[in-house]
Amino acid sequence: MTRFTAADLEAARDRLVPDVVASGLRVLFCGINPGLMTAATGHHFARPGNRFWPVLHLSGFTPRLLKPAEQDELLTYGLGITNVVARATARADELSAGEYREGGRLLEEKVARLRPEWLAVVGVTAYRSAFGEPRAKIGPQERTIGGARVWALPNPSGLNAHWTAATMAEEYARLREASADAAPSS
Repeated sequence: MTRFTAADLEAARDRLVPDVVASGLRVLFCGINPGLMTAATGHHFARPGNRFWPVLHLSGFTPRLLKPAEQDELLTYGLGITNVVARATARADELSAGEYREGGRLLEEKVARLRPEWLAVVGVTAYRSAFGEPRAKIGPQERTIGGARVWALPNPSGLNAHWTAATMAEEYARLREASADAAPSS
């Protein structure tokens, strides 16, 4: 893996990272916003301490542990990645309430256009902020967004000490099972 200096990472601030999306996905995972490592590499959830890729595999969404550089392989499994807020920051607390609300509005438009079966927001606090749902809890939500069912998942950041990779994988697996149950039969 390429080593980035603090200056390299700072130069990635506010950079945009392309979504990994296609129409009709089974699950569109939605991060809070790209971190500086993600922006520097162009690969979602690229920070070494982020548990997204291991949890995705442990939960059964992918048959093997993918590296961030292999993110486009997600499309072959009917999965994709986007963010509530597009601009890269060092920490999510650098985002304003207005950015979350505007990000939620833009996300709703994107979801309506792409038509995934499920929108999985990885970070219940981001979901609450973007969609004005202050009491939302981890798990399936009652509302739909852009026609997609919604699931709030634990944030896979290494800073989220309330959840282990194993307990996160259990919650992600609940979504995987729900999305498999709802998939059209061939």
